[in-house]
Amino acid sequence: MFGFPGERKYNARVYKMFARRRKPNYWDYSVNCTGNEAHLSSCKLGHAVAAKANSTCGGGTPVVVSCVPGRAFSPTPMTGFRKAFRQEQPLVRLRGGAIVGEGRVEVLKNGEWGTICDDNWSLLSATVVCRELGFGSAKEALSGGRLGQGMGPVHMNEVKCSGFEKSVTECFFNKESLGCSHEEDAAVTCNVPAMGFQERLRLSGGRNPYEGRVEALVERNGSLVWGTVCSDGWGTMEAMVVCRQLGLGFASNAFQETWYWPGEVSADPVVMSGVRCSGTEMSLSHCLHHGAHLTCPKGGGRNAAGVSCSETAPDLVLSPQVVEQTTYMEDRPMFMLQCAYEENCLSTTSSKTPANSYRRLLRFSSQIHNNGQSDFRPKAGRHSWVWHDCHRQVAPWPFLFVCEIERYALFTQHVVSPGLCAMLSRLELYYLFNMVIYTQFTVY
Repeated sequence: MFGFPGERKYNARVYKMFARRRKPNYWDYSVNCTGNEAHLSSCKLGHAVAAKANSTCGGGTPVVVSCVPGRAFSPTPMTGFRKAFRQEQPLVRLRGGAIVGEGRVEVLKNGEWGTICDDNWSLLSATVVCRELGFGSAKEALSGGRLGQGMGPVHMNEVKCSGFEKSVTECFFNKESLGCSHEEDAAVTCNVPAMGFQERLRLSGGRNPYEGRVEALVERNGSLVWGTVCSDGWGTMEAMVVCRQLGLGFASNAFQETWYWPGEVSADPVVMSGVRCSGTEMSLSHCLHHGAHLTCPKGGGRNAAGVSCSETAPDLVLSPQVVEQTTYMEDRPMFMLQCAYEENCLSTTSSKTPANSYRRLLRFSSQIHNNGQSDFRPKAGRHSWVWHDCHRQVAPWPFLFVCEIERYALFTQHVVSPGLCAMLSRLELYYLFNMVIYTQFTVY
């Protein structure tokens, strides 16, 4: 209910003394819970303990609970998480959620992550997932791929949990996933404890609440002060953590200059530097960062880190069936691949290939569907696109570049694979909402 997965012992003497001095009023019924309810109001009422409401409980003391935060809420000053937790290989994870404790449920089986089909998906099963991940009970059990469609296999179907299992893998389920697709991926929204993360970060100077300069609240010389975050190495991963921590959804942009967002002058000094996030952290303080010895050559103020957040995001899904149906091999002379060679689309061995020889290409087509609630756009804005004489088109360099082979335009992204080029007929397809991109790929 409050987002904690367990309880621990407490000193009962303190609360007995409190009850004797204050004489608090009590509810006139006892409560019987099984332990797997999502909320106290779901428990059954027991026998009446007094004839009148709000009467005292003779010889009794107030009900007291001492909650234990989940493993994900146990940061250390240096790394943000316990070393043991980082080394532990989880069997369940959440993906595609905009806030902490929300996402599509994925399970690990035989070294491969897969999803859960939403047939018979219930609040009890969702609660098992949430508690396994270190949260409290489940707030919602979502179905129909509402938090995005996964990739790969569907590992579990018709999951039925009693609510007492330690892992969703211990629940009864059907291993066969016939008739299930990723349009039926199950998801959860968990009750997350109020750990005060959101109050330790703010956005300042933006045009709306979803953008601005990042300012963090840290302890300095025994007092809490607001300050900026150094923008050296600041990127999308760090922006994702900031947006999630503030409950603002997904990161749209990460900014290394914020001179156009004048924040609080008193918060200009840098209080965090060397921030490096994996993108899954719940708080910016959980990311790797410099301790008391800050290093920020550019300083804060106008060069502080900033973000732009969005409640929605694109969800691109590749069609593996079309890839399988259209794959074929093709031999092409090297002189016809001159443009691809100049744009570094070819593999490194092509530099030793004579101009009159042939190279064997793996060709296939596919479809990329945007099932999300937002447009998909390249990370590079139009202002950074440059003209390429080779392919006679405009492309966003260095993230994507284009080569022309016959009537197709070749796109490649170095961070994925230098030998993979996706063919698109029109650049404007990137700006269609709920689009279908028909692509043809070539592996050199």
